[in-house]
Amino acid sequence: MSTVKAKPLPTHRLVLDYVDWRTYGKFLRLLSDRPAVHLTYDRGTLEIMTLSHHHESYGYILARFIDALTEELSLPVKGGRSTTFRRRKRKRGLEPDSCWWITNEALVRGKREIDLRIDPPPDLALEVDITHSSLDRLEIYAALGVPEVWRWEKDSLVCHLLDDKGEYSVSSMSRVISGFPPKEMAMFYLQRANMEENALIREFRSWVQQQAIAGRFVQKQ
Repeated sequence: MSTVKAKPLPTHRLVLDYVDWRTYGKFLRLLSDRPAVHLTYDRGTLEIMTLSHHHESYGYILARFIDALTEELSLPVKGGRSTTFRRRKRKRGLEPDSCWWITNEALVRGKREIDLRIDPPPDLALEVDITHSSLDRLEIYAALGVPEVWRWEKDSLVCHLLDDKGEYSVSSMSRVISGFPPKEMAMFYLQRANMEENALIREFRSWVQQQAIAGRFVQKQ
């Protein structure tokens, strides 16, 4: 086992340095029954973070919006929720707040396990940036080859698209859900203080239907 050095951080987050790949795997197995704990690994640094109710409630309703969106647009989808994605060769790994295969759904349909050595990464990942990570999670997503990340930050949903150079750039429109502006979803989320969640989802569905009829969203074939 590697010699682990811990950094003193707030109680919700612990960062360990000099953690080798094998030890990272042991932590994943040890904490596999703790869904409210996220592990982020970046070339020897391991961050262990407990997720607050505030963080989880954001992730839950945003994921419901995306589920409703794909359903209303009749897009093929396979959800991965907070699956651990890691690549030993890249020495990186993390769990998104939620994720979906859409373009590549057929390639992972029915699979019980995902191996990024042979399977595609999710087409879309959701990242809730409330309890700020000490590591650059976008850089890790890029190393894992995730084409698109929607990141909630400062009351806005920001769309990051992976380019040919392996770097993310901010876009006003989604690529995997063509023509959809993620910021519109944020506007619905911000109504949450005045509406219960099922009613909010119904209102969002109705808006998506209206926009689709108007031809605003171009569905991928």
